[in-house]
This record gives sequence, structure tokens and C-alpha cells, in this order.
Amino acid sequence: MFSNFRAILAIGAALTAVSPVMAHAEPIKNIVLVHGAWVDGSGWKSVYDVLVRDGYNVAIVQEPETSLAADVKATDDVINLMDGPTILVGHSYGGSVITEAGMNSKVAGLVYVAAHAPDVGEDEHTLGVQTPSVLGKTAGAIKKTPDGFTYLDPKVFPKLFAPDLPKAQAEFAARSQVMTAAANFSTPMSAAAWKHKPVWGIVAGGDQIISPDLERFYYKRAKANWIEIPGASHAVYESHPAEVARVIEKAATVVGDKASPQKMN
Repeated sequence: MFSNFRAILAIGAALTAVSPVMAHAEPIKNIVLVHGAWVDGSGWKSVYDVLVRDGYNVAIVQEPETSLAADVKATDDVINLMDGPTILVGHSYGGSVITEAGMNSKVAGLVYVAAHAPDVGEDEHTLGVQTPSVLGKTAGAIKKTPDGFTYLDPKVFPKLFAPDLPKAQAEFAARSQVMTAAANFSTPMSAAAWKHKPVWGIVAGGDQIISPDLERFYYKRAKANWIEIPGASHAVYESHPAEVARVIEKAATVVGDKASPQKMN
């Protein structure tokens, strides 16, 4: 009888020792933000401010945009500077970048913000043609230099990319573009981290650069946790930084608990 009693006490003590760790898992504190084509990391400033205020360690990748491989390497280099598990966030073309860079062992979860998420062997250009956006139907909006780099016509940039930003801010983004190699958009994926890591996503309901229908397709296929921000433009990370930061923080909080993916409410 006493041996049974001692066994019960031992089991209870073991559960007491383990349960606080399970019930009070610490959120991941490292966040890496990856921008999309034609822009740079400065667009993340408002999201960065929210995350830093809330105690996160945030780094922003400045991609060269000369090739997908170069952008993945730049992202991988920043991830490797993190001191532990990291949430990797990508906007637009940055979604293709994190789809490959997310295979880094330090990446614990992925967040796609109005972003592409191709599968292995797919490329975002082909998928965009199959589900065209307003940009895809606007002749001459994307300009190309003789050496194969692209930019968005500054005259239409504010209207297509960032109509919900203040005019001066949108025009500054239009005039400070980073030219992006055209081949970046048609380079097929060699890996798809969203098949192996927990995924969150944000659909920009008013996106004119990537079709919102394509964003929904990506996130559903990836079995992602996702929300939609009605009417938000492609520059959703700038126009709705609090909502974007909320999704990133949600990912950081629950990824350690391995919560089953579902549509967020």
C-alpha cells in the first residue's frame, strides 16, 4: 500500500515539475523581417517599432535584389546572427525568399504578409499570370532596364502599390525604389519551408500588386493561420502596422506550443 502511495506521489511531483513549462511557454523573441521587390527594409519601420516596444529582438534584411539566390543568402546571413529560434516574416516577393530561407534550422515559424508562397518547382511570375492582379492587367506599369532589372513606373506606383498611404509617403517610396532583377520573379523554388514549419499569413484585401485570391490560395494550401485586412493595399505592412505586428506576435507566442493551423478570427 505504501509503495503505491509513494508511486502516486512521484507521478504527481513529475507532473508538477513539467506542467509549468508546458503551460507557460515563453514566446519566441527573435523576429527577422524581409521586404519585397522594388522597396527596401525601411518600410518595416512602423512594424519594427511595435515589435521592439513589445520586447522583441528584431532584425531587418536588406536584400540586394540581384538574384533570388543572393536574397536568400542575405536573409540566411541575418537569421544566423539570431541567438535562438526565430520567426521569419516576408512581404510580397519576400515571401518567395523566406520560402527558401525558412529551411534554416533557426526558423521556427513563417509569416507571409501579402506575399508569394510558391511550391518547389513553381515561380511567382507563372502563378501571378494564372491569377492576375490589377498590376498584371496594367500594360506598361513594370519598366525594364537594358540590363534586365525592373521597377514600377513611379507615376502609377502610389496608385497601385500604396493607395492607402499618405501621398507624400507613397511618392517617396516610388522615387526610392530598388531595381529588382527580372529573373528573380521567374526563378523556381528549390525548397518550400512552409511544408515543414508552422505558417501564418495576411491577405491584403485591396491588394493590386498580388491578387488577394492568389494570397488566399497560398495560405490555404500551406494550411496557414491567416487573417484578411479588408481594403488594405499591397503596402499593408505600412498602412496597418499594428495588425501586421499582431499576427507576427501571435506566431511568436503560439509556435512553441505547436498549435494546429487554422484560420484566425
